[in-house]
Amino acid sequence: MRRIVLDTNCLLMCVSSKSPYHKVWTEFVEGNVAWCVSTEILSEYMEILEQKTNAWFAEVIVNAIVNNENTIRVSPSFFFNLIQADPDDNKFVDCAVCGNAEYIVSNDSHFRVLNDIDWPRLQLVTIQEYVKEIDNL
Repeated sequence: MRRIVLDTNCLLMCVSSKSPYHKVWTEFVEGNVAWCVSTEILSEYMEILEQKTNAWFAEVIVNAIVNNENTIRVSPSFFFNLIQADPDDNKFVDCAVCGNAEYIVSNDSHFRVLNDIDWPRLQLVTIQEYVKEIDNL
């Protein structure tokens, strides 16, 4: 099963049933893809979802992630510090490496530095590219 790490902004983009990216969420909920998450990522999901929506909705979404059998909990044992422009984004990189994720799904330009790093080799895709890939499966 494919493993991905989903950036927080992409999570926000896919949870609404009215979003053109909602299939990213439904693919996960239906068990077609595994999401790698760390405690730090879950905390950020909760914080940002609460800010952008409300506490109830944030709790529902984060609980759905935590309790999904396709969620892979990752406790990074090494911190690569590959993203200098926004060090807060490194939690996604560390989770992807330690969780053996195939992709980091993000539209954040700070992640583009990963395209120039030979090791650890991480594949970055935008949410738009990822949705196209889902459509082609």
